[in-house]
Amino acid sequence: MPTPESGLSRRRFLARALTGGATIAVVGTGGLSYRVFDTAVLDPHHRDAYDPWTTWREAPGPLGAVAAAILAANPHNTQPWTFRVTSQVIDVHADPARRVVALDPLGRETHIGLGCALENLVLGAQARGLDPTVSLLPDGSDDGWVASVALGRAPAAGGARASDLYDAIGDRHSDRGAYGDEALTAQTLSLLVDTAGLPGVEVHWITERPAMESMSTLMIEAATAVTEDQQQSRDGFVWFRPDDDEIQRHRDGLTLDGQGMSPAVLTIAKLIPASSRTAGDAFWVTQTRNVHTATAKAYGVITVADAGDPATRLTGGRLLQRVHLTATSHGVAMQHMNQITERIDRDASTGSVDQFSARLQALLPPGTQPLASFRVGHPVRQARLSPRRAVDEVAT
Repeated sequence: MPTPESGLSRRRFLARALTGGATIAVVGTGGLSYRVFDTAVLDPHHRDAYDPWTTWREAPGPLGAVAAAILAANPHNTQPWTFRVTSQVIDVHADPARRVVALDPLGRETHIGLGCALENLVLGAQARGLDPTVSLLPDGSDDGWVASVALGRAPAAGGARASDLYDAIGDRHSDRGAYGDEALTAQTLSLLVDTAGLPGVEVHWITERPAMESMSTLMIEAATAVTEDQQQSRDGFVWFRPDDDEIQRHRDGLTLDGQGMSPAVLTIAKLIPASSRTAGDAFWVTQTRNVHTATAKAYGVITVADAGDPATRLTGGRLLQRVHLTATSHGVAMQHMNQITERIDRDASTGSVDQFSARLQALLPPGTQPLASFRVGHPVRQARLSPRRAVDEVAT
């Protein structure tokens, strides 16, 4: 990271850009040309790490269903899955090496991400003329084998069953940018939720101003607490990919393209030398305060009876993905916001005083527990792609 005397760092530029005060002149074509190449400024989404977003419809049969599954939402874009594929069944397994331990000490987010992939897998199988039947935790334990999907042949009369949700798979992306001023009606929010076939999970909408303000405060405080927890901060930073070389090497993780910046700010941010972990943390907290919570038009919380039950978490992940796909099909932007539950689980795992559970619970229906939360609104600009590992890297 540059010293204070060596130039403008990403942190300093972004801090100024977010408050509207950035004016930049870039001098020296040699270093600039290298940064243009190194960060793929001119062509960010036409490299191998983004190919799965354009080829996911092409493969037939079970591998085509997996091609849909790998585009699912998941924590920190760790893609915590592997698949064992035959013509009759697809087994879904957790990849323990991809669990961000300090941010996910109890496995909540891993299960939710696997549930998201499972929902895409089902949609992908149906669109290929298969009749998937899902069995959760098929060996009766949470040992990493989280689901088995039997692949019957759909009746000839029904055939392939592509749907609006299936068609939305390639367009669904986490939108971390600002949302527009237009409100979301209660009718629109109700259209986003379909719990058919997903027992024990619901969505509670937070829309009234006092509750929205309380939820926003919790989001900002939780983001701050994550950054002040050195282990959580370090574990998260491991998954940041600062340039195209890293993106192509790993094909996972978080990128500058995914942070919701305007095209002009994003381009200049890529040209400036990469920031430190603490600078990235400060940027996230600022975004949470000035963009994410400030422009949210509603918060949604997946609620369950027991947030510690692995099968319930998987089912909740399926609902979360279904809501996001439905939102995409209706032109609604969505961002999963994990920091409150990350802090709840971190406090539970370390025996620390729980700073968030009671305050979040006060916003929810009695007798329910929060599993996952997100914000929704109308997008200001199109969200950008995230890198993905190819099917042959995750399926055997």
